[in-house]
Amino acid sequence: MGMSSLKLLKYVLFIFNLLFWFCGCCILGFGIYLLIHNNFGVLFHNLPSLTLGNVLIIVGSIIMVVAFLGCMGSIKENKCLLMSFFLLLLIILLAEVTLAILLFVYEQKLSDSVAKGLTRSIQRYHSDNSTKAAWDNIQSFLQCCGINGASDWIRGPPDSCPKDPQVKGCYIKAQLWFHSNFLYTGIITICVCVIQVLGMSFALTLNCQIDKTSQALGL
Repeated sequence: MGMSSLKLLKYVLFIFNLLFWFCGCCILGFGIYLLIHNNFGVLFHNLPSLTLGNVLIIVGSIIMVVAFLGCMGSIKENKCLLMSFFLLLLIILLAEVTLAILLFVYEQKLSDSVAKGLTRSIQRYHSDNSTKAAWDNIQSFLQCCGINGASDWIRGPPDSCPKDPQVKGCYIKAQLWFHSNFLYTGIITICVCVIQVLGMSFALTLNCQIDKTSQALGL
């Protein structure tokens, strides 16, 4: 019974992490593609590394490393790798919870800081190609214009702005999109946390099962 439970847990955890490793590969590849082509440019010049490509590369790399530890730890029944996998998931989960609390507490300050950063960015539109690319892509994607509206463009709205005179600003439209999809965002966040907790539970259970099996075999 012990050996069959061990094998079942081992292969469940291996398949679970293998799927996540492939997801990490896809995210990393897409991030590299965006970084090479620089399609989205740089929106905040005080944070030049904060681009969609860099964020996807970091997220994809973390997923790949964690999933690799889970795969190798489960298939080889290595307790050290399993505990490393557990600890990494725990650190990521705690970081997510901390970030969520900080965003909730400092929501207004963050909102003001983003608005100021966008105001400085929009002033560089005609002098910096990277900023121009970022604004053009955002305005085309969200069908918005400027920060709060077309009046933000002192020299007149660029071609990437919709021609609708009642068009909303990108900052306002992004806020509206977030509030309208708040429920879905919450569900996705909860699902991610549940998956992480399940991964941690599987790792601990497999670790304990390895100990029991070893004791039963007299190892």
